[in-house]
Amino acid sequence: MSVVGFDLGNESCIVAVARQRGIDVVLNEESKRETPAIVCFGDKQRFIGTAGAASSTMNPKNSISQIKRLLGRKFSDPELQSDLTSFPFRVTEGPDGFPLVHVRFLGEERTFTPTQLLAMVLSNLKGIAEGNLNAAVSDCCIGIPVYFTDLQRRAVLDAANIAGLKPLRLFHETTATALAYGIYKTDLPDHDQLNVAFVDVGHASMQVSIVGFKKGQLKMLSHAYDRSLGGRDFDEALFKHFAAKFKEEYKIDVYQNARACLRLRVACEKLKKVLSANPEAPLNIECLMDEKDVRGFIKRDEFEQISAPVLERVKGPLEKALAEAGLTTENVHFVEVVGSGSRVPAIIKIITEFFGKEPRRTMNASECVARGCALQCAMLSPTFKVREFQVNDGFPFSVALSWKSDSQDGAPQQTVVFPRGNAIPSTKALTFYRSSAFEVDVLYMDNGDAQIAQKISTYTIGPFQPSKGEKAKLKVKVRLNIHGIVAVDSAHMLEEDVEIPVSSVNEAPKDDTKMDTDDVPSDPASGTDVNMQETGSADTTEGAPAAENGTQDPEEKSVPMETDAKVEPLKKKVKKTSVPVHELVYGALAADDLQKAIEKEYEMALQDRVMEETKEKKNAVEAYVYDMRNKLYDKYSDFVTSGEKEGLIAKLQEVEDWLYEDGEDETKGVYIAKLEELKKIGDPIEARFKEWAERASAVSVLEYCIKSFREAALSSDQKYDHIDIADKQKVIKECSEAENWLRDRKQQQDALPKHANPVLLVSELKNKAETLDRLVIKDAIPLEAEYDAVILIIDSETLFYRLCKPIMMKPKPAPKPQTPPPQPETQAPEPQTPEQQQDDAGASGDPVREGGVQETSGEQMDTEKPDTSADATA
Repeated sequence: MSVVGFDLGNESCIVAVARQRGIDVVLNEESKRETPAIVCFGDKQRFIGTAGAASSTMNPKNSISQIKRLLGRKFSDPELQSDLTSFPFRVTEGPDGFPLVHVRFLGEERTFTPTQLLAMVLSNLKGIAEGNLNAAVSDCCIGIPVYFTDLQRRAVLDAANIAGLKPLRLFHETTATALAYGIYKTDLPDHDQLNVAFVDVGHASMQVSIVGFKKGQLKMLSHAYDRSLGGRDFDEALFKHFAAKFKEEYKIDVYQNARACLRLRVACEKLKKVLSANPEAPLNIECLMDEKDVRGFIKRDEFEQISAPVLERVKGPLEKALAEAGLTTENVHFVEVVGSGSRVPAIIKIITEFFGKEPRRTMNASECVARGCALQCAMLSPTFKVREFQVNDGFPFSVALSWKSDSQDGAPQQTVVFPRGNAIPSTKALTFYRSSAFEVDVLYMDNGDAQIAQKISTYTIGPFQPSKGEKAKLKVKVRLNIHGIVAVDSAHMLEEDVEIPVSSVNEAPKDDTKMDTDDVPSDPASGTDVNMQETGSADTTEGAPAAENGTQDPEEKSVPMETDAKVEPLKKKVKKTSVPVHELVYGALAADDLQKAIEKEYEMALQDRVMEETKEKKNAVEAYVYDMRNKLYDKYSDFVTSGEKEGLIAKLQEVEDWLYEDGEDETKGVYIAKLEELKKIGDPIEARFKEWAERASAVSVLEYCIKSFREAALSSDQKYDHIDIADKQKVIKECSEAENWLRDRKQQQDALPKHANPVLLVSELKNKAETLDRLVIKDAIPLEAEYDAVILIIDSETLFYRLCKPIMMKPKPAPKPQTPPPQPETQAPEPQTPEQQQDDAGASGDPVREGGVQETSGEQMDTEKPDTSADATA
C-alpha cells in the first residue's frame, strides 16, 4: 500500500513517501527534488514536469503553468483577470462561466479545463512516485491552500480521480507544515500550550497560521491568508521595472513578444534570488528581442522601493491571524517561516518587527508541506505505525444552511451549521417538520472575502409521505468531511409507532424491530420548524444512540417512581425511514463529464507512451549504428572479412543518413524493422567474438575437471577403497571420452581463422553436460571441502562434477553394531506419588515443563516468540 504525500505548488511540486526509516523526498527523472507544475503540448505528445519546463521556452503559447490559479474560479473573477495578463497562453470563458485553456495539440486546436490540466500534473507526480517505490500508487494525501473553497476542493478530488489517485485526505498546507514541525518535537509541554506562528510565503500566496502545541497533539488556533501575495509579485515588480527600462534604452517592447516576456520573467526570478543574498545584482540577457542584447543593474534598496506596494500587504494576514487566535505577540513563543518566497530579506524584516522576535528556519522551506502530507497519509494508512499525535484542524470558513419555511409566506430561514474554526471532520443533525419535499441551500457566511461565491450547493430532500397526514419529522445529517467539503449526508423520517408500558425497570421490549428515539421536543406548532444538534466527529455512525453530543434523550432521563407496583413510565418507539437526497453543486464536474475526462486522459497517456517507445526504438537504431561501426574498426576487426566489413559499414551509413532525413519521423514498427535488418548482418559477427571470448575459460575448466576426477579414480588412497572397481572404471571411461572429444574439437577450431564460424561452441559443451547429467547417481553425497572449493563458471563445467562426484565421494559403509554386554539385574523402582512425579519433572530441566506449557497434538508452542512485526515509526 502506497503512503505518498503531494505538495501541489503554483510553480513546482514535491513528492514525499513514507518508508520504514522516515519520510523521503522523491527525485524526479532529472534527479531533482522539485518538479515544475507545467504541461506543454507538442505536435505529437505532451511534455509534463521537467520535460515541459524544457519545452516551454520554445513553445510558450502551448505551455500551461500556474494551474492552481485557474482552478475552481469563475472567468469573471478579478484576480483571475489580473493573472491572465501575464499568461502567455490563451484562456477564454466556457459555457458554464469557468475558464477554458486553448492549446494546439496533435495538429489541431483543443480546449482543456483547469481540472484536466491538474490531473495531468498529478499523473506525472504519480509516475515519479511509482518509479521510486516500484509499486502502484493509489492512496495519497494532497496538500491544498487553506483558502481553497468547496468547489476548488472538489476540483482537486476530481483531478486526482482522473489521474487514478485516491486521496485519503486533502490536507491544509499550513496544517501539514505544523504536523511536520510538531511530530518530531520531544520537548513539547504536557500542560502549558506552546504557541507557534507559521508564515508561509509561496510563489503566488501568503498563508499565516498560529498553532498551539502540547505533548502528542496540535490545535489550529487561527488561519489568515492573502491569495495574491507571493514571490511572483516581486518577480512582476522587477519585470515591469526592466521592461520599461529596456523600452526607453533599447527601444524594444517585450510585451509584443511572448518568448521575450518569458525569458525576461525567468531572468527577473533569478535576479530576485541573487538580491536575497547580495546588496546588488546585474541582469544580462543575450538576444532578448530584435537581436539585441540587454543589460541592467539594480540594488536591493531600489528593489525594495519598487516592491513597496507588495510589502505593505504583508502585515495584513499577520494581524488577522493574531486577532483571530486571541493572542498577543508576547504569547507567540516562536515564529517559523517557510515557502520559496520567504527568502526575501524585506519580508523577514517585517515579520521580525511585527512579532518582536527573529523568525526561525528549522524546517526545509520548500519540502515541509510534502513531508507533512506524507506523515498524515501514514497516520491514515494501516501500513505504518506512526507515533501517537493528534491533529485538531479547523475549518477556515463559516458555513450556513438556508431554506424556506413551511408557513404560508415561505419566509427564508438560515442557521450557521459550521462556524469558522469548526473541527474537521464534523457532523451535525437538524430536525425539520415538513409535509412535502423541500430544498436546503449550503452557503458561505461572513467570510469577508468578496471573491468567494456565497452559494455552494442545493439539496432537495424528498419526496416522502407522512403516515398520519401531519407534518413529518425529518432528521437531516450535515457533514463536513475530512477534505473540508460540506454536504447533506443523509435524511430520515421519524414516526412514532406505538407506546409500550413496561412493568419492570430491567424488562426489555420484546419487539425486535430496530427503533431510534428522538431527543428533540416534537412540537410542530412551535415557532421554528427546525432544531439542530451536534452529532460529534466523523466517528459517529448510524448505529449510535439518538442521544447526541454526550446528552441523553429527555425521555431516557425520567426516573422510575417509587410506587408499590414500580411501573416504569411509558416509552415511545420511533420508526426511522430513509428519505432520498438529491445534490446540486454549482460549478462541479458532472459524473458523465468526469468519466469522459478519465477516458480522455487515458487516451492521451497512451499516445504519450507510444511516442516515448517510438523515441526509444529510434535511439536504439542510432546507438546500434554508432556502436557497431566503432567495434568493426576495433575488437570485431579480426572476426569479419574485408568484404563483410565494407558491406556492413555501407549499410550502417545508409541507415544513419535515413535517420536524419526520411526516417526522422517514422512509426515504432519501422524503427524495429530497421534494427532487425542491421542485426541480421551484425549478430553473426558479434556471436563469433563472444564464442572466442568465452571459449578459453570453458576449455580450461573442463580440462581441470578431467584431470581432477581421473586422478581420484586412479588414486590408491584408502578413502577410495570402498568404491567399486566398476564405478572407478566408469569415471575413467567418461574422462577419456570427454578428453578425446575436446581434443578433436580444439584441433578443428585452431585450424580455422577467427572470421570463420566456430566448430567448438559453448552451447555444445552445455548439451554434452546435459547428456552426461542423465547418468548421475541419485542421492549423491556432497563433496568434501577440497572439492567444494572448485569454482565453476559455466553450465558445461558440471560435466564431471555431476557424474564423477557421486561415485568418488561415496561414504564408507557404517560398521555393524556390536551386541551390548548383558546388564546386571536391577530392582524395579517403587511407584511414585503424583507429588514426587511433579518434583522429578521440575528437576529434569525440560524447557516445556519449566515454562508450564505442554505440547498438544504434536504442535510445538512458542512461549517467548520475539516480535517481528514490520511496524515502524514514520
